[in-house]
Amino acid sequence: MLALPMLKAQEVKPENQAQFITKFRFYQLIGGIIIIRGTFNDIPDTLNFILDTGSGAISIDSATAAEFKIPNFPSQMTVNGIAGIKKVNHSLHNTLHLPGLTVDSLNFFVNDYSLLSSVYGLKIDGVIGYSFLKRYIVAINYDSLQISVYSNGTFNYAKGTTMLRPVFTALPILPMPAKDRRSVFTNFYLDTGAGLCFLLSKKFIEDSTFLKKKRKPVGILVQGPGGKRQMQVTVIKKIKVGPFVFRKVPTNILDDEFNALSYPFIGGLVGNDILRRFNVVLNYKARVIAIKPNSHFQDSYDYSYTGMNLYMEGDRIVIDDIVKGSPADKAELKEGDIILAVNNNMTNDISSYKNSMQNVGAVIPIIISRNGEIFAKRIRIGRIY
Repeated sequence: MLALPMLKAQEVKPENQAQFITKFRFYQLIGGIIIIRGTFNDIPDTLNFILDTGSGAISIDSATAAEFKIPNFPSQMTVNGIAGIKKVNHSLHNTLHLPGLTVDSLNFFVNDYSLLSSVYGLKIDGVIGYSFLKRYIVAINYDSLQISVYSNGTFNYAKGTTMLRPVFTALPILPMPAKDRRSVFTNFYLDTGAGLCFLLSKKFIEDSTFLKKKRKPVGILVQGPGGKRQMQVTVIKKIKVGPFVFRKVPTNILDDEFNALSYPFIGGLVGNDILRRFNVVLNYKARVIAIKPNSHFQDSYDYSYTGMNLYMEGDRIVIDDIVKGSPADKAELKEGDIILAVNNNMTNDISSYKNSMQNVGAVIPIIISRNGEIFAKRIRIGRIY
């Protein structure tokens, strides 16, 4: 009998197990926006960064760059946002220090986040996006308000976790169904940097005849990096993220003049007021976003409508962007009014004032200062549908 040499199966080297690196708390703003606190290069001051899966890079606020004399220079890089396309400066070879973690060799772009700072009443020093997220596995626990960071590798997901498998460019893109007048199936960004539930391109709605004819969206003015933009807001019948169905979802409609959403490839985005209802693991290298319902899963949506925006100007909270015929207009509030109290709350806290005006149908007393005189007004909180 002829002896044959023994053949070995080709060895497949297993991927290393993901290793825990650090854990730290984060802060939430209205709409679920995540704020991470860290330092930059050798600057001792602690800065506020938005964790944003909707950003393809890492950026620093232009005022922060000027204050701390962070070197930067003109580049050919552009940022495409809701308010248009603009060139931004670049800052190379920087280091980001988070609690228990130092991330080096980072290139930042420089953008103006002054409008976001005035909206949130908190200095926004930058945005952390793809350039950071691609290096690590990032687990976001909205119950404990903690972020855990792991090295890339084989990861043990919690029992009961659903694995989403988006298409990854620099941004995660999830094919998913939505239904109103009719059902559609298209691509949507998963965007933790968007403080809303759901957003659709107006062009997508027109081309797909998606929205029910009886829907009557109301006008609002929203803010993003680069400026303000008129939108409409309504409610659609349902969306489905993985196996999870959300009904009567507040939905913003953007007339996307600069095609920031990349329509027709992308129909819109799922924002963090939906994503915060899960504990989330972002595993970009494995092309997985894992979600598990948390204690916020059944939270009610914000259907309230005032038809005005509030901004921080120095240490004052100012009313602006009043929509004609809106509850704010009917209450005889005017652009430039300074808010002194909302519902007997005189804390001068913009977040608490906004939260006070989320009770649909309630009549809320507001004390304002106008041209040096004090006025008491009452606003009946409207509904977006």
